[in-house]
Amino acid sequence: MNAMLSRRVVIQTGLAAGGLMLGLRLPGFSPGVAGAATTVPATVAEGFAPNAFIRIDRQGLVTLIMPNAEFGQGIWTSACMLIAEELEVGLDQVTPMAAPPDASAYTDPLLGEQATGGSASIRGDWKRLREAGAVGRTLLIQAAAQQWSVDPGSCSASRAVVTHAASGRTLGYGALVDAAALLPVPTDVPIKEQSAFKLIGTAPRRLDTPPKVDGTAIYGIDVKIPGMGIGTVSACPVKGGKLKSFNEAAARAVKGVRDVVALDDVIAVIGDHMWAAKQGLQAAAAQWDEGPNAATGMKLVIERLDTASKTEGVVAKDEGDVASVIGASVKKLDVVYQLPFLAHAPMEPINTTLHVRPDGADVWVGTQVPVRAQATVAKETGLPIGTVKVHSQIIGGAFGRRLDVDSITQAARIARHVSYPVKLIWTREEDIQHDLYRPYYYDRISAGLDADGKVTGWSHRVTGSSVMARWAPPGMKMDGKLDPDAVEGATETPYRFPAQKTEYVRHEPNEVTTLWWRGVGPTHNVFVVESVIDELAALASKDPVEFRRALLPADDHRTRAVLDLAVEKSGWGSALPTGSGRGVALQVAFGTIMATVAEVVVTAKGEVQVKRVTVALDCGPVVNPDTVKAQVQGGIIFGLTAALYNEITIEKGRVQQSNFHDYRMMRINEAPAIDVHIVHNPTGSIGGIGETGTVAAAPALANAIFAATGRRLRRIPFATGQLNEA
Repeated sequence: MNAMLSRRVVIQTGLAAGGLMLGLRLPGFSPGVAGAATTVPATVAEGFAPNAFIRIDRQGLVTLIMPNAEFGQGIWTSACMLIAEELEVGLDQVTPMAAPPDASAYTDPLLGEQATGGSASIRGDWKRLREAGAVGRTLLIQAAAQQWSVDPGSCSASRAVVTHAASGRTLGYGALVDAAALLPVPTDVPIKEQSAFKLIGTAPRRLDTPPKVDGTAIYGIDVKIPGMGIGTVSACPVKGGKLKSFNEAAARAVKGVRDVVALDDVIAVIGDHMWAAKQGLQAAAAQWDEGPNAATGMKLVIERLDTASKTEGVVAKDEGDVASVIGASVKKLDVVYQLPFLAHAPMEPINTTLHVRPDGADVWVGTQVPVRAQATVAKETGLPIGTVKVHSQIIGGAFGRRLDVDSITQAARIARHVSYPVKLIWTREEDIQHDLYRPYYYDRISAGLDADGKVTGWSHRVTGSSVMARWAPPGMKMDGKLDPDAVEGATETPYRFPAQKTEYVRHEPNEVTTLWWRGVGPTHNVFVVESVIDELAALASKDPVEFRRALLPADDHRTRAVLDLAVEKSGWGSALPTGSGRGVALQVAFGTIMATVAEVVVTAKGEVQVKRVTVALDCGPVVNPDTVKAQVQGGIIFGLTAALYNEITIEKGRVQQSNFHDYRMMRINEAPAIDVHIVHNPTGSIGGIGETGTVAAAPALANAIFAATGRRLRRIPFATGQLNEA
């Protein structure tokens, strides 16, 4: 029996509407949100069902009920490739459909709830979707063989057609679904050997490209419901503040304004269109009681972090007598690294459309956590959770922002006060100023070298807020004291140190709420680790690549091969013009090994131009090489943008940034050439790819700037005049 299948409950359901439904449920998973809907939604007759990934109707149309949200990363295409490969259909014969909220059916095996994030989608679906496809193919072949009274082993399937070669007979999947639905579900269905793949490993055109090119793709912000109003909101600009007063009459006097909804910390104006809502909100002239955080600024935020970082933290790793070996070292390094609060700034502004009725609610939203979305609307409206229907939309950028439901919660609090459907939109300014930010990290590193320039010991103390403690408290380790994400990439590095200690000091800022951000923990820790490794190489007067090679375990051939490939492809060691430099970064994150070489020019004015980035990676089996390359390239651009330009700062309790003019993106003319080289390793463990590029960008860039200028930048963002500072 297939080992994975033996641990799963295979569910087969014949539909009243006709068709074959197949799915796999993993027993023992705990839903991420208590009380989430686990019952069959009312849309079964339309093709939805719990615990099901595949629907095949009598016309032979194949639908994949997608457990993951699509926000530009290409997961709908790659997931359909997994199903199509084993089901023996073409990619053009599969249509993806967003799954309803159902934690019992669509929980991500790695994340432990129905969520899309953490570069987990392909890693989580790599086997379960293929197994679902293989079960479907087997049932359909058995149904055909039964009708023909032949051995199923004498039949084959291709492009949704079963063929009996000896007789030349064929039957399409659509003609077989009713019979297949009556067959007992097989429990021993092997999935293909990789040598038999026809689709996996190829680079077909993405399924979402045509509608996004011709404008027919429907994002959350495109949703239109008959009778719908459009509202916009303004929340207190200082966290913890309350609404003090506003001019309702003036707001209602604006032509097109339908309603004004005032809550304790937010005001919403709803109109026939966005312009009326914006004008009405401006006329309302809300006044705020800004509360206890109104006087806080970044100076105080950083002082508090600095103080906290001087205290002992919870120990995540402790090998050897670190203090003694560093103290006895010939050369020592004691440095502080700082990473700022960061916004997500997705292109599609935050929006939620709701229709709250006495008997239920409909929610149209792009979310990475549909079960949480359903639960919060039920809670805020007082409706039974089963009466709240979530219509998941394509997302125009997420980067972790839509792993939270704060905006959906707010929308539900507002929408319950009106009887008609309403789309609530945050303006870009509202989005930037009321985002939930990547934590500010304040890291202390100590390390030593012996007389031969070899690392003697390594101590890394991470200080910052804990997203895990707020978002998923059960994920905390060591009796709730250790946030594993906060030290991911710091505790386990590619290197082997003679002595190593990693600590975490949790310090929560009063002024903002923090959340996941693209790259999650490794984005912060790999920057610190790889920068300090570079500092040690310079202290030892050694080449950064050779210094890294010497620190790799002798038996880690995968990491060594990746580093060697990046070095070769980048031209490492060849001469560069004055003012230019190359920097290398090595990482193991999300199960993928990656080496990156950035090449920069720094002008006499201290301006940084990234000319070229070379990446080599080993992510094990590759579903779609074009998607891998695109994800890495996008992640590099995203990471370079943050490293060079971005930070969220606070003065008088308010976020100072408001839009793309002061929270800028890297522009097309600034984007470097990015070469991605994939190490062929089809039998290795599969890794995630969506965030690896973002992780690599800052450390490779910082090390390249050092190579070009001799200046070590230990604080992000870099383009804040640091290169011109004395």
